[in-house]
Amino acid sequence: MLNRFLIAAAFCWASHTAFAASPLPDAENVSAFTEQLLRQHVSDQSGPGLAVLVARGDELLFNNAFGLANIELGVLLQPEHKFRIGSVTKQVAAVALLHLVDEGKANLQDPLSKYLPDYPNGDAITLQHLLNHTSGIKSYTSIPGYMHNDIRRELTTDELIAVFKNLPVDFLPGTEFRYNNSGYVLVGAVIEAISGKSWHQYIADALLKPNQLNNMLYPAERLLLAGMVSGYSLSPGQPIKLAAQLSMTQPHAAGALVADTLALWHWNRLLHGNKLLKEATYQQMITPSGAAANNQGNYGFGIVRGTLRGMPELQHGGGIHGFASLLVYLPDSEISIVMLRNSDGPGPDLHYLSRKIGAFTAGKPYPEYPTVTLTPEQLQSVSGIYRKGTESRKLEVRNGQLFSTRAGGQPFPVIPQGNNSFGFKDSVSRIVIKRDAAGIATGLDLFYDGDGDAEHWLRTSDLTVKPEVSLNEPQQLALVGNYASEQLQLRIFQNSQGDGLLVQVTGQPALELKAASPRSLYLTVVDASLDFFPAEGQAQQVILQQGAGRFVLTRQ
Repeated sequence: MLNRFLIAAAFCWASHTAFAASPLPDAENVSAFTEQLLRQHVSDQSGPGLAVLVARGDELLFNNAFGLANIELGVLLQPEHKFRIGSVTKQVAAVALLHLVDEGKANLQDPLSKYLPDYPNGDAITLQHLLNHTSGIKSYTSIPGYMHNDIRRELTTDELIAVFKNLPVDFLPGTEFRYNNSGYVLVGAVIEAISGKSWHQYIADALLKPNQLNNMLYPAERLLLAGMVSGYSLSPGQPIKLAAQLSMTQPHAAGALVADTLALWHWNRLLHGNKLLKEATYQQMITPSGAAANNQGNYGFGIVRGTLRGMPELQHGGGIHGFASLLVYLPDSEISIVMLRNSDGPGPDLHYLSRKIGAFTAGKPYPEYPTVTLTPEQLQSVSGIYRKGTESRKLEVRNGQLFSTRAGGQPFPVIPQGNNSFGFKDSVSRIVIKRDAAGIATGLDLFYDGDGDAEHWLRTSDLTVKPEVSLNEPQQLALVGNYASEQLQLRIFQNSQGDGLLVQVTGQPALELKAASPRSLYLTVVDASLDFFPAEGQAQQVILQQGAGRFVLTRQ
């Protein structure tokens, strides 16, 4: 549900590579490894926490929780507690619609208009377009300001669809991939049209109850759930807060279900054991096609397909107010990993942790590299601009620390490992600097999966040092204000001391701005710049440039 703009995360998958497998570790070894790893990343046991399950086939290897389920009451988190699972709900909704396909009550190529006759352009949008995010329909969670305006309202399915149905589309159906919560609201609506039940009641009756999945359910507005944990929001340098409230009618079939770790493991066993769908239908679900096969994530129907240490990986994550989730399946070894957080914002990186745990459990652990200390001169020797095709990244030294920043992204600290190797904090990715005979850095190899295949980047130039000037009071006030475009809203305002400016995209933390000139500002925590127009007087327009993205916003 959460739609981030600045400081956005991107998932990168390595290509298939052969790795020598070690004997599969037993439950004791998996438990010890997982326990140690998680205690390193959930060190504060007085805050919100994390529940994790690891299983191989029908064997439960690890199921434990760290942190608190409720901070106010000091209730310890337990693995049997229930969490909101956010967009992992999409996988369940996808299976529900595919179950109807298997029963002959729908076809993936059916037009949306067959079930929702009054939906605009419904003749051109198929059920498959909804399932794999290629419909082009505007995602309602990306409507500027929507996620912070009346999200506590209880809405019917028709009322929720009315929020986005008449908005301009992002692209023609089937021509592009763009992750889209509106599409899965429509998946829920189609399920309701066919079954004559609410989308969640059909899921309960057709999938959950027959398979005794009693701890995966829809949290009705006034239903008290035993073992439901509290959700919290984390912001850097800010106290922990209770997560903002929202009516669960709004995430709908895109993200409203709750579950515990055991329920999600059993769901994995049923789905990937061909107990829920016909084999041909299941293969369609896990096999990206069309525009959805061309994006970086390789999206099927409620499934992201990638690789882990050369092994196929099927997964889906979720983020919703106060919660984050990840459900992983490695088909070669039938490994399931369930990760549930009761916090949003900064915190344990579920994708990183799941990759470390999955690789170890499959007998293909990631190599460990030492941390070494380099002199300032050694760090400066690798700084510069590196390019791969049209993409660029910079390596720069800030206060004695080397950072890597991809164009449009945020700076990530890079940790020296010796022998021209550098790792990323809380990541399996690694950089190896290439040098010429004179020892001059000429490029880098980027290993997304720690080793195996690499991306090759050429060093093309030195860094350009951005100027930093001070703006006086009138210059600052000329820029202060609210600006908006179709895609986003932001505000520019003075800091509490009145000696600098901050920018805040709706729903994001405020970020410090530096001035290159009175009308040109830039950020240091993300690779982005803002240019204001006209050149004199009160600014009426700002152009936000973040990587390849260019957004023109007008003063409100």
